[in-house]
Amino acid sequence: MSKGFRQSQSTLHTWSGLLLGWLLFAVFVAGTSAYWREALNRWARPELSRIDDRDRVVEGAVAFLSRKAPDAQSWFITVPTTQSAGADLFWVPQAKPGEEGRRRGRRDTRAFIGSDGQEGTARETRGGDFFYRFHFDLHYMPVFWARWIVGIAAMFMLVAIFTGIVTHKKIFRDFFTLRRGKGQRSWLDGHNATAVLALPFHLMITYTGLVTLIAMLMPWAIVANYSDESKLYAAVFPEAPAVERTGRPAPLTDLVSVIRDAERRMGGTAGYVTVLNPGDAAARISLTRSGTSMLSARSPSIAYDGVTGRMLWQAPPPGGAVETQGVMVGLHAGRFGDYPMRWLYFLCGIAGSLMVASGLVLWTVKRRERLPNPARPPFGFRVVERLNIGFVAGFPLAMTIYLWANRLLPTSLAARADAEINAMFAGWAAIFLYSLARRPARAWVELLALQAALLIALPLYNIVALRTGLFATIGSGDWALAGADLTFLALGAGFGFAAWRVHRYRPKARRTARNAAILPSNLAPAE
Repeated sequence: MSKGFRQSQSTLHTWSGLLLGWLLFAVFVAGTSAYWREALNRWARPELSRIDDRDRVVEGAVAFLSRKAPDAQSWFITVPTTQSAGADLFWVPQAKPGEEGRRRGRRDTRAFIGSDGQEGTARETRGGDFFYRFHFDLHYMPVFWARWIVGIAAMFMLVAIFTGIVTHKKIFRDFFTLRRGKGQRSWLDGHNATAVLALPFHLMITYTGLVTLIAMLMPWAIVANYSDESKLYAAVFPEAPAVERTGRPAPLTDLVSVIRDAERRMGGTAGYVTVLNPGDAAARISLTRSGTSMLSARSPSIAYDGVTGRMLWQAPPPGGAVETQGVMVGLHAGRFGDYPMRWLYFLCGIAGSLMVASGLVLWTVKRRERLPNPARPPFGFRVVERLNIGFVAGFPLAMTIYLWANRLLPTSLAARADAEINAMFAGWAAIFLYSLARRPARAWVELLALQAALLIALPLYNIVALRTGLFATIGSGDWALAGADLTFLALGAGFGFAAWRVHRYRPKARRTARNAAILPSNLAPAE
């Protein structure tokens, strides 16, 4: 504080952004890609056709479950849309004697129904769902600890944003200034521009991300007001009264008609259907409104008699606290928006990723100019430099490796979805080792160029090897898949441009007596 308030905030901004900046970059990039989660899910299963008739898929789901699990405790069906790959099915078998009160695992009680209403035979993959889960659950670690780590990183991000606003008193004027080829000044201009360009989005996405984890990060209000957790869940997630199976067989009513009636009553499309006690006289059908049709993530639900199709129960209007929290989560997820809103979220997410990346690189650029001998930086500087390469250049490349694994791994491979994920992390580990072995200046160019080549090659591979290539999807008007390939081409061009600019960059040697004594006049400082 002896240096003044703004200077102290500058120090806090620098270190809060650096210490967890690499994790924040990975979270930002994965979260940004998750805005096209449904499109990536479809892209990852090229064997599946586009859904044109939702009712046919729902009817096929009911037929499949009636054959596969007629006496199940419950069925769970995701209602498909034209953007989704199909309908995911889960069912919970009846508990055997001695297993009452225990939740059965779902590893072998799930299926997928395609656009033709039949069980899907597409390749096993997690598609875009993996990126969505990774951005708050990470991988290879317990979910509880992963969410704590991501929550702490989000707190650091919020501190970095506010201290950045305080530190840069001319930040809005600097937004209109972009000096090229000026070393540290250029990186700072780029950092300011990407920060201010989407500043409201950065504040919103970081704060609402913390809100989604608020019950874990700050549980005291819940503990103080709800001694019984069941009362909390009843207030936040109201459900229709439970009924016991009677043992009297009865056919299930037409689920398609029930969905249509529920959508009319709820004022939006249905997202999920749960059938309790299927095939029994006490069957109940519960439907939840889709998050894509409303801002709040706390979707209302409605219940019907499973035999007569008569409405029995509708969720009461949520209270102010529940509605506020639901809107915060809905703002963060961005599911409520159509394509223009999704694109806005996606582009702002790219700006946020560039903001974090440029901040990390700026740390090394700024300190390199102060090093006594830039050709021999200290150990701590080299660690940060290699971590920058491994995350900023490496993580997007690892994500591209995941996409290529989806295309190249045998479709009959056992545990194929896990193999795709393992390929991604194995590739990322190899990138880190490569960044340790190469000079930083060369590693940046080569990894960025490789990323560009792999991204551009993806749509070309699809054209040659698949029936869902770019020309075919454009010709059929399937813009979800065509948009994915076009986005890969655009991102590949962007990475290629970045590789070219880094390759052409030649830093100017500092004209000081000390430098002259250390470096030959024709040798620029090492990148």
